[in-house]
Amino acid sequence: MPAAAAGTSKAAHGDVAAKKKQKGPGALATAYLVIYNVVMTAGWLVIAVGLVRAYLARGSYHGLYYSIEKPLKFFQTGAILEVLHCAAGIVPSSVVLTGFQVMSRVFLTWAVTHSVREVQSDDSVLLFVAAWTVTEIIRYSFYTFSLLNHLPYLIKWARYTFFIVLYPMGVTGELLTIYAALPYVQKTGLFSVTLPNKYNFSFDYYSFLILVMISYIPLFPQLYFHMIRQRKKVLGRLDDYGKVE
Repeated sequence: MPAAAAGTSKAAHGDVAAKKKQKGPGALATAYLVIYNVVMTAGWLVIAVGLVRAYLARGSYHGLYYSIEKPLKFFQTGAILEVLHCAAGIVPSSVVLTGFQVMSRVFLTWAVTHSVREVQSDDSVLLFVAAWTVTEIIRYSFYTFSLLNHLPYLIKWARYTFFIVLYPMGVTGELLTIYAALPYVQKTGLFSVTLPNKYNFSFDYYSFLILVMISYIPLFPQLYFHMIRQRKKVLGRLDDYGKVE
């Protein structure tokens, strides 16, 4: 389940926001969504600044995760509210699809990176964190300006262009991080349940993580090429890039 898709394959969420003039939430719901998206934009900006400051202070990109661990956990977990927005009907997107995309990132944040501390210093973590950070700053800015009916073309262009690099970058970081966690999960039996037990139930977290990695094979191409199609649909011809809404 490619967690990077949370930032790139939510085209339906973004498209709905961009079409607010046709149909959208009420005034109170709109005000709430604007505040939510502004806060989330600011949160991911804090993460971006934290990464840059830590890099400048250390002179190395190794172990930068520790400098933004708390805000990353907070704001990534805060994305769960997006599922509630769909369930409440103030954002007419699929609850199931949005839930899948959000929870895949939450899973990687807590069930992999947080739980397997040995991988936190791996460069692969910085790879997906950097991809997520840029993606979310653009995405939440896109939603904010769309709700205000004043979407700059530059943000729209960035929303449907940067994913071309950021999505593969994020997926690569996610896969490498899960792969790096496998030996530690196997050694410690993390989250695994063995027989016998009173529930007569067993669960092998090591095998589960392997299945998660395999799931990227069919899902990544589908989501990536879906966004390519969305890009062509939304942006149109290359010679229109100079326009400003």
